[in-house]
Amino acid sequence: MPSPAHKPEPHREAIVPQGAAFFAVETTKPARHFAFHLLPDFTLLAFSAALDPLRIANQLAQRPLYRWTVSSQDGAAVTSSCGMSVNVDQPLGPSERDTDLVVCGGTVRSGEGRKELQAVLRQHARFGGRVGGICTGTIALAQAGLLAGRKATLHWENQPAFREKFPEVEVTGNTYEVDGRIFTCGGGVGATDMMLEIIEDDYGRPFADLVADMCLYAQRRSERSPQRRSISNAIESRNPLLVRAIKLMQANIETPTAMEDLADAAGCSRRQMERLFMKYLNKTPYRFFRDLRLDHGHSLLRETDMSVTEIAVASGFASPIIFTKCFRKRFGHSPGKYRKAQ
Repeated sequence: MPSPAHKPEPHREAIVPQGAAFFAVETTKPARHFAFHLLPDFTLLAFSAALDPLRIANQLAQRPLYRWTVSSQDGAAVTSSCGMSVNVDQPLGPSERDTDLVVCGGTVRSGEGRKELQAVLRQHARFGGRVGGICTGTIALAQAGLLAGRKATLHWENQPAFREKFPEVEVTGNTYEVDGRIFTCGGGVGATDMMLEIIEDDYGRPFADLVADMCLYAQRRSERSPQRRSISNAIESRNPLLVRAIKLMQANIETPTAMEDLADAAGCSRRQMERLFMKYLNKTPYRFFRDLRLDHGHSLLRETDMSVTEIAVASGFASPIIFTKCFRKRFGHSPGKYRKAQ
């Protein structure tokens, strides 16, 4: 239950739109409440992808299976990452124990982390409430200390920085993860995948499948589905040696492997590996690996408060001088100038 010093969120009536399609839901239970908390620059697609399946479920059942409220830090409208503002129902506050408290994130701001939100999340989880993170909303859960030793996910673009900041969390590349009373997703339509599983747990697979059909969602994905296409598809190559070499590079960002050792581990000669990279990627293995590490450093620079020296080490560069030189060549400006612009 919420702290007696605060009033719980108002009981907003569930929305039950009219529609032609109908599914008779026999189970009788109270409407499950989702409290969505919007962070500045949240991803509108991910928020709507999580919310609309709930609306469709009510419409199909012609009953209030779900209700929802939306909050912001101060109760004012929140601007999404695409510049569109969304009105909210209330400022941030404690929720009833049976509420699913879901943080919706998007663009990450370096150093961002609100103490009040962390306190609300900790209190809600401590009293047995369910908590969730959509896109980079997962970061707020980690900052609140709720993800240590758990499986979680967030958008793949933000995972390198997240792993550096929260090594105690088992981060996966899956579309979404459900670990006990905590659920997280990578954002985008992955939020729909996650909500469909919740609906299935509540009212069964046939009902969840019809909700998916109403979303024109032809193929549901499980939590074990990867966010990104496989490496072989991404580079339009089925060559197992090339794919193996790239996976080894991705696994050794911080401690780069020598090209000879990399080729040996991939099961080919260095010369053969060089031919494969030039044929399929038009880059030498060395340049591909360097760009991979620079992209990693770029992510850390944007989303963490790590120093340039720390980022250089985490990206596998021998010194910040070498990192800065390579960074400027790839991105057109120094790491320091990029951070100031952010």
